[in-house]
Parts: sequence; structure tokens; C-alpha cells
Amino acid sequence: MPRRLLLLAAITLTPLLAFVGWKVLRQPSLQLEATQHTLLADGREHRIAILTQLPLHSTGLHITGAPTSNIRLEDLPHGKVALYLRAAVTPSQLRLTITANGTTQTLPITLTPDPTDSFTDGTPDWLRLHAAFDRQAFRNWFTALTEQAADTSPADLPPELVDCASLLRYAYRESLRLHDDRWYAQFQPGQMPTLPSIQQWTYPNTPLAESLFRTRPGPYLPSDLADSTFTQFADAKTLLTHNAYLLSRNLHSARPGDLIFYRLFEDNSQYHSMVITGEHSEWVIYHTGPINHHQGEMRRVLLADLINHPDPRWRPTPTNPNFLGVYRWNILREDYED
Repeated sequence: MPRRLLLLAAITLTPLLAFVGWKVLRQPSLQLEATQHTLLADGREHRIAILTQLPLHSTGLHITGAPTSNIRLEDLPHGKVALYLRAAVTPSQLRLTITANGTTQTLPITLTPDPTDSFTDGTPDWLRLHAAFDRQAFRNWFTALTEQAADTSPADLPPELVDCASLLRYAYRESLRLHDDRWYAQFQPGQMPTLPSIQQWTYPNTPLAESLFRTRPGPYLPSDLADSTFTQFADAKTLLTHNAYLLSRNLHSARPGDLIFYRLFEDNSQYHSMVITGEHSEWVIYHTGPINHHQGEMRRVLLADLINHPDPRWRPTPTNPNFLGVYRWNILREDYED
């Protein structure tokens, strides 16, 4: 080809090659299609957006404005991705920032109060632990704290542990905290296991603040937040009737972290509680409460021995009228339960 034609071809192709190179190097802009802007502050997971034109690698996608543990991405057909947000339980305003391919999109989210009480048991749905891993985390902590109390000398027990109900209140409350270095500092090194905390909410960061326990009958109403319906204190009867529900009067339904209750008609109708523990739910742990005007103690007993207790009032069997049954905390009541 003559030199003049080669030069002309080069001049003609140069802009075309540059254009093709620009098209190859330039990535399309991130596109966001919001599916919801207003959510209930219910602790559940919600799909809030569909993302398209994403980078080839997930490391090129950045989302801020909410805890990472509350964000989930799900691949969809045609290169799209669904964005899920687990709502907090406290009403608030959020502004998510999604960045990819050099493009930034923002998504404002409003969390509104959730008045729902699906089981009409007085516990709001936002307080219930919706995810299986959160329910298991609570059980793990509740039994670990109970076990730790049983292994602690009376002189070193937390001063609040004086009877069976105080043990339940203590283990319940501390199970719901964020277990960070500051929390662990109250124990001796190695005294408490390293376990994940629940993620849906942590005590006292809810609309109830420090008032965990319901004290009145009836379904949950938003006005309950403004009166004394929820308090920090609850005796054994209140824990049974307003904060837990009956599973069965048969021990076979019990899991670690469940409770058994008694009513001693002969002793001014006192209520008494124990915590199911052990890998196979074979133990109970409880605080005796004062005995003959003396300070009581923590005890750990095999259920098999309790079934054969010399005093028939303490036998956890359906034929014993003093045995009220196996109970489970309301917050562990699963969404699909009847």
C-alpha cells in the first residue's frame, strides 16, 4: 500500500480506536431503584432497593449509613442485585450512601414506630428476636450466665442475686447486652466464654430503654412506653404470666435456656423458677432464695434427680399440681408459631 494511503488509514482509525478503548475502559454508572423509603422499626429484614450496572467485583461496591451487619445483598437475574436492610427497633432517619463505578447514589430511609403484637401477649413484635441466629445467641448467653452464677462462690455473686426471679432478670438482661471488652472487664479473664451477641437490638438501646419486663396483662399498645407497664423489676409470677409462654407440662419440649415454674400452694402460693441447661437439657439451675431467714444459694441439679425428689412438690411431672410446666421467653417466640 502506498505510504500516502497508510497515513490516511492511520489518521482515520486513530479516533475510532480511541473511542473503542474509551468504551472498554469506561464502566456504566450505578443505577438504583428504591423499593421502599419508609419501614417499620421492627427489627426485620426488608428489601429496600434493586441495584444495576454494578462493578465486576464486589470490592468495588461500598455502602455506608447503616451497620454492615444490617446490610445484605442478594444476586438477582440479569446482573441485578437486591439490597436488604434489617431495620433498627428505634424509630429514626437513615441515609444510605451506595458507591460503585465512580457513581454515588443516596437512599433516605424513615423508620416509623411498629405497634404490632402478633401474639397479643403484651410483647411488641420489634422486641421479639426474628432471626434464628439471634435466638440461639440469646440462649447461649442466658445459659452461660446462669452456669457462671452457679459456679461462683456466694461471696462473689452479683449482689442482686437473692432469689430465683433475680437470677432470671440478671441472666435475661445481661444476655441482651453488647458483649464488648468493656462488658467482659467485669469478669476474671476466661470466666465468661466468647460468644456472639444478638444483632437485632442490644439492651438498653430500644424504645423501652432499661425497662425490660412487662408487668400488666393485655396486648402491647404504644402507650405502654409512657407508663409503668414495662419496668426493670419483675417477680417470678410476673415473669411467668407476662414475659414467657407455656410450652408444655412435659419436659421433653424443653431446650437449654427454657424455664420451669412451680407454684407452692402450701407456702402462701409462692412461685419458683428454674433454668434448663446442659447440652441435652438435662440440668436445672436455680437460686433457692432465703432459707429459714438465712441467705439462700445457687444450686445445680440433674432433672433426673429432680423427678425423683423426696418432696413430691418439686417433681417436674404432669401429675404434680405444683409443677406449672415448661415456659419460654416471649422474645424467643418465632414469627410462624401459632
